[in-house]
Amino acid sequence: MAPYSSIIDLIGNTPVIEVSELSPNPDVKIYAKLEGQNPAGSVKDRIAKSMILDAERDGRLVPGGTILEPSSGNTGIALAMICSVKGYNLKIVLPDNVSIERRQLLEVWGAEIIPSPGNEGSNGAVRRALKIAEDNPEWVFLYQYGNEANPEMHYRTTGPEILEDVPAVSHFVAGLGTSGTLMGVGRFLKEKNPEIQILAVEPPAGESVEGLRSLEDGFIPPVFEKWDGWDLLDGKRIIRPIESIECARKLAQTCGIFAGISSGAALAGALRVAEQIERGSIVFIVCDGGWKYLSTEAWTKPLDEVAETIDRIIYF
Repeated sequence: MAPYSSIIDLIGNTPVIEVSELSPNPDVKIYAKLEGQNPAGSVKDRIAKSMILDAERDGRLVPGGTILEPSSGNTGIALAMICSVKGYNLKIVLPDNVSIERRQLLEVWGAEIIPSPGNEGSNGAVRRALKIAEDNPEWVFLYQYGNEANPEMHYRTTGPEILEDVPAVSHFVAGLGTSGTLMGVGRFLKEKNPEIQILAVEPPAGESVEGLRSLEDGFIPPVFEKWDGWDLLDGKRIIRPIESIECARKLAQTCGIFAGISSGAALAGALRVAEQIERGSIVFIVCDGGWKYLSTEAWTKPLDEVAETIDRIIYF
């Protein structure tokens, strides 16, 4: 294998592993796409790279420039890694109740953290970032929720990778956060085969599951509407926080995959789909690794104790 010129070149081309031993239906295969294998550890590496390159191309981002972004962790971490390589300044508006590992990773790569109230979640971070961007127009506000470089990256890379590795894919399942993964992968797969079903995973309306969002709660990411999300999605699966934790534990204990809790939510959605179809091949996104959440003890504490902390700690 030839050496790479930069850590940024390692983003993408993540592996897929079959986890059909978890399937409730022997005629339904389940595959996990391991986005935690990206160099900064999550699916957000892809969009961080895409948004920065896009801002460079259109002249908004110049050498020594400053980037502003709200994040509950993974996008900020990915941006921080790339900014450290490219020499940009980075300011991340971060809810103050994220796991300590995510805060430390931002600091390792030199990001400045602007805290926002944890009880306001990611929506509160977005509101504060919008106000800061208005007051500092000289900074580059990437805004992953409205930046079309987000779904475009998944359209160009994640979708083709999935189809190459699992040509028989019949259902694609992913968490609904910014909606970039669902929109980009979904559009690509639908163009190749309109019969492929695109399914979102979201929490019940009113429940606080950071990193995933319910469209019923009022905030609809602009990229969801720009990419015709209402028409693209074939359905959604409502997954409660406790199911997410249980399925994250299943991934670790049965398949050896140590993944974050939002990946457990995606698996729970895939299992629901598998129960409802006769046969098929389901691909779901493993968004990141579990090592960013070790301090929460989500894998080691009794399940009921972990569930009680859901509203206090951002797991996603």
